[in-house]
Amino acid sequence: MAGIEKLSDKAIQATFKAVAAAGKAKTIGDGGGLVLEVQPSGAGWWRLRYSFGGKENRLSVGTYPEVTLANARQRRRDALVLIAAGTDPSDKRKADKEAQAMKAETARLADAGLPGPGTFEFVARDWLKTVHEVKVSAGHAERTRIRLEQDAFPWIGRRPIGEIEPPELLQCLRRVEARGAIETAHRVKDACGQVFRFGIATGDCQRNPAADLRDALKPVQSTHHAAITDPKQVGKLLRDMNEYEGQPVTRAALQLSALSLLRPGELRHMEWAWIDLEAAVLTVPAETMKRNKADKADGPPHIVPLATQAVEVLNGLQPLTGHGRYVFPALTTSQRCMSENTVRSALRRMGYGNDDMTAHGFRATARTLIAERLNVRPEVIEAQLAHAVPDALGRAYNRTQFIDQRRQMMQAWADYLDQLRTGAKVIEFRAA
Repeated sequence: MAGIEKLSDKAIQATFKAVAAAGKAKTIGDGGGLVLEVQPSGAGWWRLRYSFGGKENRLSVGTYPEVTLANARQRRRDALVLIAAGTDPSDKRKADKEAQAMKAETARLADAGLPGPGTFEFVARDWLKTVHEVKVSAGHAERTRIRLEQDAFPWIGRRPIGEIEPPELLQCLRRVEARGAIETAHRVKDACGQVFRFGIATGDCQRNPAADLRDALKPVQSTHHAAITDPKQVGKLLRDMNEYEGQPVTRAALQLSALSLLRPGELRHMEWAWIDLEAAVLTVPAETMKRNKADKADGPPHIVPLATQAVEVLNGLQPLTGHGRYVFPALTTSQRCMSENTVRSALRRMGYGNDDMTAHGFRATARTLIAERLNVRPEVIEAQLAHAVPDALGRAYNRTQFIDQRRQMMQAWADYLDQLRTGAKVIEFRAA
């Protein structure tokens, strides 16, 4: 290139001697923007003057003699290549320094057993704290954290999140599959996908490798809670429940499982303060329901009309547990609610295995028979089951509660169960 490489080592040495003698700094140029600033102290700094984006800039390219004339010229050529490619050399140097600093900090934290900035674990914990824990319930967030800690962090936690490719993530998930936890593998993949999407937003990575694994894992074999739906078998189950010889509180829990259509967790946590026996209504607070965090905080409570048979069961329970907080307290202390295994264990004692009937199966039994035998409209049943269903009118979810219709349905359902239990002739009801 014309007009460059004007200097020589001999000329540089002569300039240093002249500057030392005169005691005054001097700048000499090699052309192409490369200059050497010579100081009377004997120090010299290479600078590159260049134009980028219409602005004049300066870049330090080292000190002389540590950086020789040949080295300085090579650095000028490297800078010109960057400029031609549309990159500011100063920005490139700053980014390189930040990357080196991050790498050093990552290594330091790794030596201390901690995730470094930019690693998968670091970004994942940031996502858990700033996004996931805000959106979901505490239990949901805790389960996600445990899955990541057990099945992701040990393998990819210390890896820079931007360097993780689909095969590496898949290998991590295959370890979960290998122990037979197919559904867990899918849940870990989903959580990792959310972490990568968060990392893209924060600038820690450029892509989401989990999205490329959509069809790479074994499919989850969907299973449903075992439930009895044959009317005659339901009648036998109801008779077995009435004859249950265990704790009377457990017998009542079995009976209300059938009469209330509550989820097992909602039934176990039921409090006497939620119940108005005179009005025959149970009001389940929003925070107890199976909802997202926002709906738990601001959503309406779930209203459960109580049939006369359900009120009768609760009246019988009051002398036993009415002095405490919970309708169904634990057998060992009234400070906690009944164990989640209590109803299931009672079913097992009566001879109903996991493949026959479950605590959650009472809801499926009711959902099936109310629709088939009582001819109740599906939206009324779904409202009683506290399911959020799509709204045909275009709103996100249908929040209509159908209180009057559900009160009729719950009484009809309780009467129908009485008929099944006593073995009376079963007739179909008109639509409620």
